[in-house]
Amino acid sequence: MSEPANIAQIAYWNAGAGETWASLQERMDNQLAPLGRRVMRELDLAPGQRVLDIGCGAGQTSLQLAEAVGPTGQVTGVDISRPMLEVARRRVPGAGAGKATFLEADAQTRPFETAAYDAAFSRFGVMFFSDPVAAFANIRQALRPGGRLAFVCWRSPAESPVMTLPMAAAAPYLPPQAPPADPTAPGPFAFADPQRVRRILADAGFTDIELTPHNEKIGSGDLEQTLEVSLRVGPLGNLLRENPDQRDAVIGAVREALAAHEGPDGVKLESATWIVTAKAP
Repeated sequence: MSEPANIAQIAYWNAGAGETWASLQERMDNQLAPLGRRVMRELDLAPGQRVLDIGCGAGQTSLQLAEAVGPTGQVTGVDISRPMLEVARRRVPGAGAGKATFLEADAQTRPFETAAYDAAFSRFGVMFFSDPVAAFANIRQALRPGGRLAFVCWRSPAESPVMTLPMAAAAPYLPPQAPPADPTAPGPFAFADPQRVRRILADAGFTDIELTPHNEKIGSGDLEQTLEVSLRVGPLGNLLRENPDQRDAVIGAVREALAAHEGPDGVKLESATWIVTAKAP
């Protein structure tokens, strides 16, 4: 019997990673909200429409989408992380409970109702599929003919200091880290190659595929708030736990690196993303 799809990612996002993101929900939303709003504009949503939010996390994007489609519309937020979905469900206001609902499911294999949605959206939730072609084919069949897909994903790590600066600052105090054996394996930067993204979406049956580069400075708060996020989200936190004797040196180095980018509205670092759009035929 074969293993369920995305079993490693399901385990990852229901353990420490999901719990960490849930606990830092407000700061992560502050950081990623501008990029979510940017890609939402591509959908040009109208009242009464139905939207699928893939990898909805703690629910901020689903609630924003629900506001766009109004009380006659419907948004279904889908995620594999129970800790984040618990936060999402608590955020639904009583008056809007019918507009946004949340589903603990894997978008790669969930049997969505055919042609039920006008649009599918994702803010950094689609780079983690074990079989991305199968996943996007499943999402496509959930869209009505002419239904729109829009998502944002990271470009290369070197282009996004918001993702790499803390680790670079900490590196002199930690054991050397080998580059990933497969840069296309499920993970934040799996969709950095635009040609790969085009092939995946075309093989999944989408048309009118467009990728637009987007650069924007983003941040999660003031210096100490950003430092906490940097030390807890991603691999740096694991390395600190494995090398506790270097903790003070790493914290000092990361704080100094972040402080150089602090302004009146907090620490802001450059992000480099793809805004990806496509249509279901």
